[in-house]
Amino acid sequence: MTTPTTPRPEGFFIDKQSPQAFRALVQVSEVVRTTASEAGLDRTTVELINLRVSQLNGCAYCLDVHTRAALRAGESPQRLGVLSAWRDTGLFTPPERAALALAEATTDPANASKQTSAYEAAQQVLSADQISATIWVAVTINAFNRVSILSKHPVPPLRDH
Repeated sequence: MTTPTTPRPEGFFIDKQSPQAFRALVQVSEVVRTTASEAGLDRTTVELINLRVSQLNGCAYCLDVHTRAALRAGESPQRLGVLSAWRDTGLFTPPERAALALAEATTDPANASKQTSAYEAAQQVLSADQISATIWVAVTINAFNRVSILSKHPVPPLRDH
């Protein structure tokens, strides 16, 4: 049996290996969730950001967690299904589109022109607090993606299917 400090053949769960650091990241995410809510970002927008960033990073574990969270928050299966091609649909509102573009730019920080373009577009439809909250949501899910990817967190099958 593998314990939190016994490496598995593919590595170990860094969240279990360094629980104090992981708890601090969880606390940051709780503050960010409150910040987003107070800025007027609804839960579905936050989950769309979480999902889009997780798609870009290829984090299966976070995609699983946040797909279920988005559905619980009232997001539609149709919009979740086309999220990776959000630019090619009319299913997302201008504020959601701005938040998604900003989240993508935050996930690709080396692309300065993408950041400038996303930030300028966001200023047209989001408040300064919403822009800041969007960036914080993206930064936080990027951190969780890295924890899950590097830990190789498995995606457990749903039991009721």
